[in-house]
Amino acid sequence: MRDAVGGAQTLVVFGGGSEIALATARELVARGTRTIVLAARQPDGLAEPAATLRDAGASRVECVAFDARDVERHPAAVARAFAAAGADVDVVLVAFGVLGPAGRAQLDHETVLDVFATNAVGGVSVAALAARMLLDQGHGTIVVLSSVAGERARAANYLYGASKAGLDAFAQGLGDDLHGSGVAVMVVRPGFVHTKMTAGLEPAPLSTTPELVAAAIAEGLRRGSPVVWAPAPLRWVMSVVRHLPRPLMRRLPR
Repeated sequence: MRDAVGGAQTLVVFGGGSEIALATARELVARGTRTIVLAARQPDGLAEPAATLRDAGASRVECVAFDARDVERHPAAVARAFAAAGADVDVVLVAFGVLGPAGRAQLDHETVLDVFATNAVGGVSVAALAARMLLDQGHGTIVVLSSVAGERARAANYLYGASKAGLDAFAQGLGDDLHGSGVAVMVVRPGFVHTKMTAGLEPAPLSTTPELVAAAIAEGLRRGSPVVWAPAPLRWVMSVVRHLPRPLMRRLPR
């Protein structure tokens, strides 16, 4: 349950090895969150970040197995993660994803299936399952890590953008459906984030860091925001990009 001033006490993360996810966990622990569950494909590899969270003030950090692509096992994996929290879950963070290649490599059939299986199908699967569990307990917030790339697919990364667009649209609809139930959905749209996933790529304007995205997520939770842009000015940038004529879109850098 949230504390007396509305702060989240319990956080469950799907994609627990993500740099943004771990930064968010640290930020929330600094704001009073005390129980963290990190669900990841290799939970044994999370011993160090789990220890860091405990040192920062978390009273309980559990690491459980979860594979974003293995949707048939998602019901059991999500139930296991909720059970590991040992109490009602205040916030569920859906934070996994793959970037995929650029250029014509985006047409590789196995790559297309892998990116969509992870970013779109995997994300939708977890969000839907988490929503049902939060409805059963009567409260909670699902935070879905989307991307500004989902606002309008560019030739440079349309595979990634399209997969995030599907997740983003589902999360928005889910949030509208759950309105008034006690369960909320917050969609987070970061721009270019300096992480291992983007290492070696040319940073885009208004690039940011996992820590700044985490701070925006924490502030969005405090305010009860349905959508968070990270950084905030991207909201206005993407408003322009969404309406660019196609000939101009085709001239953007690839």
